[in-house]
Amino acid sequence: MRKARQANPEILSQTEPLATAFGYARRIRYPSRLFLNLMSKRVVAILLVFLSSVAWAQTRPEDGARELQVWTGGGHSVPGGTRDTGLWNAGVRYGWILTRPHGPGFLKGRFEYVVDAVPVFVIWQKSNTAYGAGVNPLGLKWDFATRASAVPYLELNGGTLFTNTDVPAGTSRVNFTSAAAFGVHLLGRQYTWTLEARYMHISNAGLTSPNPGINTVQVRLGIGKFWHR
Repeated sequence: MRKARQANPEILSQTEPLATAFGYARRIRYPSRLFLNLMSKRVVAILLVFLSSVAWAQTRPEDGARELQVWTGGGHSVPGGTRDTGLWNAGVRYGWILTRPHGPGFLKGRFEYVVDAVPVFVIWQKSNTAYGAGVNPLGLKWDFATRASAVPYLELNGGTLFTNTDVPAGTSRVNFTSAAAFGVHLLGRQYTWTLEARYMHISNAGLTSPNPGINTVQVRLGIGKFWHR
């Protein structure tokens, strides 16, 4: 019978740190499911903390009201930019309704200014997966003035996105986002559910060349509150 080969303990002791470091590096570079699971749990935890901390009575998007919302959404690239790209993001929104109702007929509505913090942004590309975060400091929203339990709105916003690798591949880790959205607030006794369709453009605005950009269509779901202080 052949004798089983036994590993040299001295060699093992020398290679073990390298193997450990390589395994750690692989986990950092490709967090995939573990990363997404952890971030999903954190987003849920943030949702519960924020909503439980808002003790004011639920109201409508009316004069002087504030909005607090936790949201998540995802989508896929469409023609006009880099293809075969998917994304998922999640964030927290704070808004201020600044005006009384204006406009004719069914276009009558209130102007709201909103800001989004986006701590989770995942982009699936052909060559790799990019992980990042962003902020959207410019949000212009028009809440239609209706007394129904469903309140539609239109929105334009813009911000900045930072990622751990180039988006698209071979371009830049710093990008700017611009978006247009149509959505509806479904008012409830305690919380407001929000459903919207969003078109987003991601581009580095000429920081590098070429600058193909990414155009995406997304679906977003949120839960939050409108309230008066």
